[in-house]
Amino acid sequence: MNAILKKKNRLLTNRIFIDSIVFAKAQFSAFVGGMADYMIMIFFSEIFHVHYTISIIIGGIIGAVINFSVNNKWTFRNKSISYKNSLKKQLLKFAIVVFNSILLKSSGTYLITTYLGFDYKVSRIFIDLFVSIIFNYNLQRFWVFKQKVRVKDIS
Repeated sequence: MNAILKKKNRLLTNRIFIDSIVFAKAQFSAFVGGMADYMIMIFFSEIFHVHYTISIIIGGIIGAVINFSVNNKWTFRNKSISYKNSLKKQLLKFAIVVFNSILLKSSGTYLITTYLGFDYKVSRIFIDLFVSIIFNYNLQRFWVFKQKVRVKDIS
């Protein structure tokens, strides 16, 4: 009985470690895509005087392409388990997540900037942190890049 509990504790510890690594990789990927997104937003807003909500959309699309590529090839990739969804289905699901993410970022930034008086660049950072960790990470990990379940994982 004690050996079974030790084995379960070891498996749980390994799972927590693996989940932490995946979360860190996802945050790194989000940071890389997010930096491209943020810089493009500033570039279009400051240089071309495009309204920041429109610049968020432009940057969001380019950042999403970067983020998808990194997530698909590195962040959520497991050499021993394949993805449940085909690349085409992943792209469709990812597009749905990105559309809603951009909507949340654009409207959230607008609301904080308009009603709380923050600069749009600062508002955007606050909104991005929330959307990235709460919304994007969970949907990407457990819906877009969902992995097939191994029989060994069920028992």
